[in-house]
Amino acid sequence: MTPLADLLIRRIVATGPITLADYMADCLLHPHHGYYATRDPFGAAGDFITAPEISQMFGELIGLSLAQSWLDQGQPTPFTLAELGPGRGTLMADLLRATRAVPGFHAAARLHLIEASAVLQARQAISLNSHPCRWLPNAQSLPDQPLFVVANEFFDALPIRQFTRDAQGWRETVIGVTAGRLTPGLSAAASLTTLHHRLSDTRPGDIVEICPAAPAIIAALSTRIAAHGGAALIIDYGCWGSHGDTFQALQAHTFTDPFAAPGHADLTAHVDFAALATAATTPHAFATQGDFLNRLGIVQRSARLAAQLGGTALDSHLAATHRLTDAAEMGTLFKVLSLHPASDRLHPE
Repeated sequence: MTPLADLLIRRIVATGPITLADYMADCLLHPHHGYYATRDPFGAAGDFITAPEISQMFGELIGLSLAQSWLDQGQPTPFTLAELGPGRGTLMADLLRATRAVPGFHAAARLHLIEASAVLQARQAISLNSHPCRWLPNAQSLPDQPLFVVANEFFDALPIRQFTRDAQGWRETVIGVTAGRLTPGLSAAASLTTLHHRLSDTRPGDIVEICPAAPAIIAALSTRIAAHGGAALIIDYGCWGSHGDTFQALQAHTFTDPFAAPGHADLTAHVDFAALATAATTPHAFATQGDFLNRLGIVQRSARLAAQLGGTALDSHLAATHRLTDAAEMGTLFKVLSLHPASDRLHPE
């Protein structure tokens, strides 16, 4: 039993079952035993790998797309360049390298990172050692000025509440204790006004997930973009609308029981992009990751890099391009939601 499991069991025995959102929050962010508070989980030696770790092209193309939007909007100075959940800092490092030749971009940028993990903050400082930056606790703390921001695999790690439709209403997934072990169960049925809009597209037995923290984060980003200009790129796995049980745990690149070792596995859920778009106060565009990267020129960039490679390095490069864009890989599982001012579009149609 992990130390966090022992703490959770004692809490539940004393006060009753907890919601899935509360369980996720403790597992991921407990200050002493939380998953992100105690480790660097990225890369082959960790539990999962993200697009920036797969290929430098990912961060480069995102950086150039944001820089082009900055140019199109008249090069506002100063502006906030931000990332939500920056991981090791790989994406931002690639972004900054790709945009260093854009006249005035770096001079005007004020770099801010939204990161709760002290372990990852230290790693980000190493990756970005030549670039001054500030760490902030949340998106609501970002400066009130033009904002160009990226969030790659950030929203999938936010705690969710999960509900199963019942003939008498909705039953929420809660975590209790059975025979000394953490076990999921369902609450009593209740009528929930927040889910009235889902009665038309669900039936008894269907599962719906909501992310309580996401609307306020999207509102914080879109409010700044609407008022001052900028753009946001939100990249994650998920779909347009929530339907079904997508809660999962990953450890050593393998799916595992999310209740077996709390604090030792990554917990995520698919992102409901429709809910994010509804929370935005700016126009938005939506695409698959494959389509988005293809529009930004990943095929051409990949070919230029491939011309300088050979042997296993070339094989790895081509495999990375395929993994990022192919429909059978990350190309359709991952989606991109862009937020932009009414007069600007972040990527071509």
